[in-house]
Amino acid sequence: MRKIVIIGNGISGITCARNIRKKCDDEITVISGETEHFFSRTALMYLYMGHMKFEHIKPYEDFFWAKNRITLLKEYVCAVDTIKKIVLTRENTTIPFDTLIIASGSITKKFNWPGQDLKGVISLYSYQDLQEIEERTKNIKNAVIVGGGLIGIELAEMLHSRGIEVTMLVLEKYYWNSILPQTDAELVGNHVEKHGIRILYETGLKEIIGDSSGNVHAVITTKGETIQCPVIGITTGVTPNINFLVNSGIELDKGVLINSYFETNIADVYAIGDCAQFRESVNGRKTIEQVWYTGRMHGETLAQTIAGSKTAYNPGPWFNSAKFMDLEYQTYGTVLSKLKDDETFFHWKHPKKEIAFTAVYTISTKKFIGVNTFGLRLRHEYLDKWLSNDATIDFVLTNLPAAVFDKEFSADYTAEIIRSYNEQTGAALQPKTKRSTFSFLNFK
Repeated sequence: MRKIVIIGNGISGITCARNIRKKCDDEITVISGETEHFFSRTALMYLYMGHMKFEHIKPYEDFFWAKNRITLLKEYVCAVDTIKKIVLTRENTTIPFDTLIIASGSITKKFNWPGQDLKGVISLYSYQDLQEIEERTKNIKNAVIVGGGLIGIELAEMLHSRGIEVTMLVLEKYYWNSILPQTDAELVGNHVEKHGIRILYETGLKEIIGDSSGNVHAVITTKGETIQCPVIGITTGVTPNINFLVNSGIELDKGVLINSYFETNIADVYAIGDCAQFRESVNGRKTIEQVWYTGRMHGETLAQTIAGSKTAYNPGPWFNSAKFMDLEYQTYGTVLSKLKDDETFFHWKHPKKEIAFTAVYTISTKKFIGVNTFGLRLRHEYLDKWLSNDATIDFVLTNLPAAVFDKEFSADYTAEIIRSYNEQTGAALQPKTKRSTFSFLNFK
């Protein structure tokens, strides 16, 4: 019987443990110093906002782990010895392994700003981060957030929900303009500002000023403005949590280097999730994937290999979803901030509401490349099929009504989207299908 040790109890590690257990009778130990039990990291903000309690974001009852013979160890890993095949913890525990799976996640990325280690500099990634935010934001009136993106807006919404005035420092000209096309970035930025968040564009952090007690007192921006505040949130992205592996013999770059089977350069040592870095891009994706659903897919795929059916990672087209305050966002395929050669885009926005549709396609063949939606919900199975089968933009739009699953009786904007495309391109498309409502009947 093998001893399988998994470092990290996030979505990647736990998904892998669960799926191994379904297929194998090996000993499984999951180590994490963050929390004893797995929780939904994306729901941390709702604890702070009072919408949920911690027990509500644990997908499994506490008895689940013993019942399924998965041992949980709440300790921090400080080193891995791949020669002796042991994991060492800060608490001086030594755990032997036959198979090691590194799923240690990410840590907040910082850029060596003066004062970045002062008390009151907060992040939003771990459960400990949430506890720090809770403690540091009691009875404060204002805060500064450095960076935009999805984590930045989550933190802004959290603080704003408690009446805290928030100023965001965003390096780009428009909100999340490093990812979103300008039309979409402007839409998001305007929406966020309408909710009372102050955004300073093309502005970064120069220095954090502390008081005599080592607490944050103010920040100085790259434009020379001084903003007094007791708390500053750092949301400038995350980086793989791999410092404990530096002397392990495991090859590292930005993350743990792996092939498409999640294998490292050391036999019987694997890496999955946020901490893993593919040596080569898989299906044109980024070599480091730091998204909840990709972490789940990593865990599911590796479990098959561990159980004896060696399986390469083969994800479908990229997709993601999020919210900017109450503005729902979906993306499928590849929609970059700047178009590549032979690409163009079609953009439609509702004249009065914050509802938009941006599709990218090739000029030469009209091949559908990707789409962003705001305030519209599309079915994943339709978009995945269209992208996988090289559908044209004309085919996508004429069949778009079938992919919509907004609430029953809510407005259907596909006719306006198609009409706008016809006006912009000279096409004469007509919808071929009716809208498919999301109802009980769809679950037959």
